[in-house]
Formats: sequence, structure tokens, C-alpha cells
Amino acid sequence: MTKAINPELIDDFEDSQKGKFLIFSVGNEMYGIEIQYVTEIVGIQPVTEVPEFPENIIGVINLRGKIIPVMDVRLRFKKPLRKYDSRTCIIVIDSKATTVGLIVDSVSEVLEIQEEDIVSPPDMKSCGSSYLKAIGRIGNDIKLLLDCERFLGDEEKELLNVN
Repeated sequence: MTKAINPELIDDFEDSQKGKFLIFSVGNEMYGIEIQYVTEIVGIQPVTEVPEFPENIIGVINLRGKIIPVMDVRLRFKKPLRKYDSRTCIIVIDSKATTVGLIVDSVSEVLEIQEEDIVSPPDMKSCGSSYLKAIGRIGNDIKLLLDCERFLGDEEKELLNVN
């Protein structure tokens, strides 16, 4: 017997995630992604390199039988690579029907950022930062909020068959 899902429950769930961001670090900077895109956070694990993948996609992992491409966010942000340690982790996100793992230096917390504390970033599309969605203010701190819908570049989308 199939039971219909109440649309109001879905709306309530989406509302409960609005304004919540998973905060993580890459180098000395703190970034955030909307929690609605995050499916899980896993510790660093062996990555199988795949020939001719784009530079940012360093390979794939086997996560409970599902093959997931992984991107080292340091490469995306043109930062020097560093050795993975016990704080390094993979944030698994679902965006536009594609699952991708993001390797980050560490995950710190889930923060709720009020709408009035979120501002548009400077126009830097010519610099390749089109994946920066907004800037969040938390007291005197700044969190760079990323756009999961645009985080993958055209080359990665084509490779992973994302439209």
C-alpha cells in the first residue's frame, strides 16, 4: 500500500532548512553551503583517480556501493594542496540530480544566517567566482556562501552528464 506524502510536510521541512548553512574551512577562509544540498559528511577515504577527469575532480569514491565523483575544493579555489589529515572530510551534496563529494579542510558547524545578514557579493564573474552566491555576516565574521547549483563548471557538468 502506497501512502501519499502531505505537501504541507514537505513545505514545513523546506522552511525548517531555510537560512541554514553548513560552514567549512578551506585554508584560512570559512565558507558555507545551504544545508538543503548536503546529504552527508564522511571522513576522507581513498580516492580512485580517473584518467582525463577535469583538474578539480580528483577521482571517485565508493560510498556504500554508490560511485561518487569528488572535487578537492582547494583545487577549485586555486589554493595549494595540503596533506589530508583527521579533520579533512568529504561533504556529499546533491545538486541538479548529481551527487558530488567536496573535499574540505574541516567542517565546523551548521549556522542559521538571517536574511538581512546575507548580502550579494561584488560582481566578480569575470574572475571565475560565479559559484559565490552571497556573503553572510555573523557578528564581525564573514562567511562566503557558495552556490551549489553553479559550483560545478561547464567541463565538470558535461563530464558528469549534468544539464
